[in-house]
Amino acid sequence: MTQAIESASGLSAYRRRAAIASMIGTTIEWYDFFAYGTVGALVFPKLFFPKSDPYVGLMQTFLTYAIGFVARPLGSVFFGHYGDRIGRKTTLIITLLTMGLATALVGLIPTYATLGTLAPLGLVVLRFLQGFSAGGEWAGAVLLSVEWSKQERRGLFGSLPQLGSPFGLVLSSTVASLGLAASGTAFLSWGWRVPFLVSLALVVIGLYARLSVLETPVFREVLERRQVTRAPVAAVLRLQPRELAIASLLNIAPNGTFYVFNVFLLGYGSSILKVPRTILVNATILGGIAAAVATLFSGYLADRIGRRTPYLLGTVALLVWALPAFALVHTRDPWLIGLAMVGGFAIFGIMYGPLAAFLAEAFLPQVRYSGAGLAYNIGAIFGGGISPLIANWLTAHVGTVYSVGVYLAFLAVVGALGAVALRPTGVTSADTVADQELALEG
Repeated sequence: MTQAIESASGLSAYRRRAAIASMIGTTIEWYDFFAYGTVGALVFPKLFFPKSDPYVGLMQTFLTYAIGFVARPLGSVFFGHYGDRIGRKTTLIITLLTMGLATALVGLIPTYATLGTLAPLGLVVLRFLQGFSAGGEWAGAVLLSVEWSKQERRGLFGSLPQLGSPFGLVLSSTVASLGLAASGTAFLSWGWRVPFLVSLALVVIGLYARLSVLETPVFREVLERRQVTRAPVAAVLRLQPRELAIASLLNIAPNGTFYVFNVFLLGYGSSILKVPRTILVNATILGGIAAAVATLFSGYLADRIGRRTPYLLGTVALLVWALPAFALVHTRDPWLIGLAMVGGFAIFGIMYGPLAAFLAEAFLPQVRYSGAGLAYNIGAIFGGGISPLIANWLTAHVGTVYSVGVYLAFLAVVGALGAVALRPTGVTSADTVADQELALEG
């Protein structure tokens, strides 16, 4: 099969197609996932928790938001199992459909005024499905790009599906901003539903892109050598528990940074500082653009100076920027809020760019989907899922938003420790597994 591909039009065309399909798919998946955070922080406290005061309403919204992160490791176990057994491509099509349908249903769900307590319960169920899908998405999309790329360009190719995160943020924030402008005061009644319903059209685009991609050469080699693992997750836990634990630490800092600057600051700025929603959403759009540029550049650097160095530079930058960023937000000045967002998201991108290759290379090909996905999503819980909750709690109980800056600095230290400790396996194909005497079928 490989010879047929090479003789047809060259591997480069297939590599580009896989990278583009991965980027488009992850953009749509993260658009769906982030639309909940962007719109939810702005309107869900009033629509689904109307009897709570602002802090409690935000906390309840962030709790439903966190459900998606609790579901992500479960999704990574489920989809990782099939991604390591039946392939990256088929699994990614299923995750895209699951996410798209769940997101569209969020746009159709009645509010508390109609359903009462059943309304927030419905949100929890749909948010769980979003998280379950997202849990299987990241590893598959990354592997689709990384396993098609040349060894010396894995950092750059791994950063391309990573662009789905900032692109998804920019897209969801842009749609929310347009919805705010078009619906005005009606945003609370119907305008907030539009970003979720747009997902249906985006899913069609994503399916077209992914159906046009071939399975990765690495996984085809696993199939041809009959080295498919019966229980990939169990194999990861048995053979690579150290890599799983350290790789999970590595993902905490970028996730925490992203969701504090996105979800928490949107809710805090709107509900507590009374900054107009359009200012906050537009600042998030600028931040997403900065994150995209930083992600791509950091992925490029990962092929030149190694995966670890760009990531560590990001943790140092986070230590420096954590406190000044909140001072800028508290000025309520639109330009300074934008500067705070751009700085925070750029730092996220610096850490996020090399993360795909860093995590993928830490696990063996037969269990890579399960291992990388599980590590990514465990880290996402402690970095992204609970960060808005912790930030909101710190602000309310410590009495100052600068305590959130200290929290981010702590996450930077955790991430740096993980980056120093993680080592790649050195395995680039299925061929070398037997040499390491790893009984994956045992």
